Amino acid sequence: MRSLPLQLWEASPAEWVATFVQATDILSAVIGLFIAYQAYRGYRRNDSRPMLVIAIGFLFALAVPFLLVILYAILPFLSETLLAVCSQASQLSGLLAILYALRMPA
Repeated sequence: MRSLPLQLWEASPAEWVATFVQATDILSAVIGLFIAYQAYRGYRRNDSRPMLVIAIGFLFALAVPFLLVILYAILPFLSETLLAVCSQASQLSGLLAILYALRMPA
């Protein structure tokens, strides 16, 4: 009787780390979208402009950089440098929007 291996493939530690990083990227994008959605709902419910700016900030800080990575995977002719600059600019503008919303009068 032959025993079957529990693993479907053998992965090196580097492959496990890469998979973990990809999973956390996806998770952070999903959480960012959820926070942005909740903030948008708060804006609609209370007509609170700071909540709208917070929603936009989370969208730019977490969701847009992930979408840029997906775009890079689909269109590999894009420059990695361009992707990094756009991603950093999106994150920075999102964080500045969140900071602005927190300082904004209600």
